[in-house]
Amino acid sequence: MQQFQRRAPRGEKRESNQMVFGIRAVMEAIDSGKEIESLFIQRGLSGGLLMELKALLKEHNLPSQQVPIEKLNRITGKNHQGVIAVISPITYQQIEDLLPTIYEKGETPLLLMLDGVTDVRNMGAIARTAECAGVHAIIVPKKGSAEINPDAIKTSAGALFKIPVCRQDSLGKVGRFLIDSGVQMVVSTEKTEDSIHDVDYTVPTCIVMGAEDVGVSDDLIRISDKLARIPMFGEIKSLNVSVSAGVVIYEAIRQRSLND
Repeated sequence: MQQFQRRAPRGEKRESNQMVFGIRAVMEAIDSGKEIESLFIQRGLSGGLLMELKALLKEHNLPSQQVPIEKLNRITGKNHQGVIAVISPITYQQIEDLLPTIYEKGETPLLLMLDGVTDVRNMGAIARTAECAGVHAIIVPKKGSAEINPDAIKTSAGALFKIPVCRQDSLGKVGRFLIDSGVQMVVSTEKTEDSIHDVDYTVPTCIVMGAEDVGVSDDLIRISDKLARIPMFGEIKSLNVSVSAGVVIYEAIRQRSLND
């Protein structure tokens, strides 16, 4: 197992991700329960052992990327055999396991779901705000989400080590599970005239934020309980997603503080 680091200014601590390369080594890492953050497979690679790896990826529902060999060679000069896996620096959780413990503590769940947020710095900034506000967990999809890498952790000021992150197969299934569990789904979107201030966040709530370009998926909008927009008064009618998340989260905190 090898580590690779981002460059940092002199005197600043470098953070690193662990990297596993070689088909058998990657398979062993998966079998041992390592959290795979990203997996690169050389484009055009074939063979029986690779088929075993792909079957294992399907079994664990792990995504992979087909990349040219030049990219793999830039990552490591070792004999990677056309396969490199990056191990996540955090341990992901499952919301199905976490939610009952929140209720058992007598707390009112406040969750944050990120649909298609792929920028690592946005992920880090959102995690920092969420942790500061006491959000119980962040929910992200296995595919189409920002990597939890050194840049995300640095931007989060370490919050990603503190707040539970639940990486789920399907946000739609998670949304239905939450609704069945008494948690309202509140989607932040411009596709409504209702304001975020019109929503009651004092009840169990999951706030759903989407990518800046396409917003929250229609599937999640269809099953949500509430749609709410952030009031805009200037000429620019959009906010960075990390800022938007902070606005909605702290409206929820404001209401809950008044309700205490």
